Amino acid sequence: MEHDLLRRLTAELIGTALLVAVVVGSGIAAQRLSPDDVGLQLLENSTATALGLTVLILMFGPVSGAHFNPVVSAADWLLGRRAGTGLAGREVLAYSAAQVIGGIAGAVLANLMFEVTITELATTQRDGAHLLLGEVVATAGLVALIFALARSGRGALAAPAVGAYIGAAYWFTSSTSFANPAVTVGRMFSDTFAGIDPGSVPGFIAAQIVGAAIAVALVRYLFPSVGTVADDVVVPHANNQ
Repeated sequence: MEHDLLRRLTAELIGTALLVAVVVGSGIAAQRLSPDDVGLQLLENSTATALGLTVLILMFGPVSGAHFNPVVSAADWLLGRRAGTGLAGREVLAYSAAQVIGGIAGAVLANLMFEVTITELATTQRDGAHLLLGEVVATAGLVALIFALARSGRGALAAPAVGAYIGAAYWFTSSTSFANPAVTVGRMFSDTFAGIDPGSVPGFIAAQIVGAAIAVALVRYLFPSVGTVADDVVVPHANNQ
C-alpha cells in the first residue's frame, strides 16, 4: 500500500511539474516570439497549455488519476468519503504536497530552459474582485466538469475535455484561469508573462477554494450518487494500480 501511494505521488509530482513547465515555458516563449501583441501571447500560451494538459492526463492518469490540483484531490475526498471511495484524508494531504512541490519545480525547470533568473519572484500583480470572480468561475467549472464526466461514465474523455475547458477558460475568464493552487504557487517563482506576484497568491487560492466548494455542492445536487465514482477521477485508474 505504501509503495502504491509513493508511486501515485511520484506521478502527481512529475505531472504537476510538467504542467507548470508547459504553462510557464510557453508563456516565456510567447512573450519572446510576440513581444508587442499580448493577445497573440495569450493564444500561444493557452494553446500549448490545453494540448500539454491533455497529454499529461493521458500519460499519468492510469497511475494516479492525474489530479495535478489540490482542489480536485480535496473534492475527490469530500465527494467519495461517504461511499468509501476516492482519496483518504491523509492521501489528500500527500497529493497536495506533491502537487505544490511539483509546481515549484516545474517553474524552475521552465526558467532554466529559457535562461530566466531563478532567484527572482514574479512581480505581475493580479488583484481585483473581477479577477477573483474569474478564478471562482474557472475552478467551479473545472471541478464540476471532472465529476460530471466520472458520474456519467465518460471519465475516459476527461483528458481532451479538461484540456479544452482550460484552453477556453484562458479566454472567457478575467483571470486567465489558473484554477489550481499548485499551479498558482508554482507560477509565483517565474517573473515572466505567466507569473503571479506573491501578494496576489492568497486571494487566488481562496477564490479557487470557493469555486471548488460551489462545484462540490452543485455536483452533489445534480448527481446524488457521484461519490460512488470518486475512484475514477480525473480518469479511471483504480484497476490499473
